[in-house]
Amino acid sequence: MTIKTLKTLSPVLYLPHGGGPLPFLGETSHEDLVDFLKEIVNRLGNPSAILVISAHWEEDQPTITSGSQPEVIYDYTGFPAEAYQIQYPVLGHPQLARELFELLKAGDFNPRLDERRGFDHGLFIPLKLMYQKAEIPCIQLSLLKDLSPKKHIALGKAISALRKKNVLIIGSGMSFHNMRAFFSPEIDSSNPCGEFDRWLIETCTNPKGSTEERERRLTEWETAPSARFCHPREEHLLPMHVCYGIASDETPVAEVVFNKKVMGKTVTSLLW
Repeated sequence: MTIKTLKTLSPVLYLPHGGGPLPFLGETSHEDLVDFLKEIVNRLGNPSAILVISAHWEEDQPTITSGSQPEVIYDYTGFPAEAYQIQYPVLGHPQLARELFELLKAGDFNPRLDERRGFDHGLFIPLKLMYQKAEIPCIQLSLLKDLSPKKHIALGKAISALRKKNVLIIGSGMSFHNMRAFFSPEIDSSNPCGEFDRWLIETCTNPKGSTEERERRLTEWETAPSARFCHPREEHLLPMHVCYGIASDETPVAEVVFNKKVMGKTVTSLLW
C-alpha cells in the first residue's frame, strides 16, 4: 500500500480526545469536542494513512504498531456496557510502520515494531468521530516512559520527513489533564487552568517568537504558570511536543483550532 509523496506538507494536529469513551455516551460536557472532531477533517485533506501518537501508550523505546489488523484496546474502566462495544475496524499499515522505524533508527533512536499491539482509545475514539467509515489505515507510535520533553521533541524531528508523504499526523492527548480538577466545578478556566492554557497558546502560536525560544519554553514547560496543576503527570501533554518536533523545521508556528471546555475545563487543539 504505497503512500504518495506530496508537493505540500501534510498537516500535524494536536487534539484533545476527551474522557475515555464519553464522546460516545451522550455526555453534554463533550458536545463541543464532538462537533470539533467531526468538523476539523475539512481542514486535513484526504490522507492515505494516519499516524497517531497517543497519551495512552508508553514504552522504554519508541514502539510502532506494525500489525495489519490491530484490535481495539478498551483501556478504560468503570463505564457502561456500551463503552466496551465501540468498534473501529481500521486496518494497520505495516509498510508505513517500517518507514517510520527506519526514520527513527536514522535519528539515533532504538525503535521497535510491535505486530500484536492494538489501538487504544487515544486513537479509536477521536478517529471514529473524524473518519467514521474507518477506511484510512492507521499506525500508532508510543511515548517514551522517561517522559522527557526534550526527547519527545527530538522524536518528532526524527520523523519529520513523513510530512512529505500523504500521512496525517495526530498527537492525541489533552492540554489540561488533572483528573481531580475535572470533577471540581469550583475550579474554572479563569484561574490556574487558564494561566497554563494562555502560556501554551502564546508559546505555540506567537509568530514573533524564535524557534529557539519556543523549543526552550516547551522543554522547560514545568516552569509555566500552573503547569503541574494542569499536568500532575505529563503524558497527555507530550504528544504535543512530538507534534511540534515534527513541524518545527517547516511550520513552527501553530494555529489554535479549538479552545473550549471539556468537562468544565478549557482545552486547546493546535494545527501546524
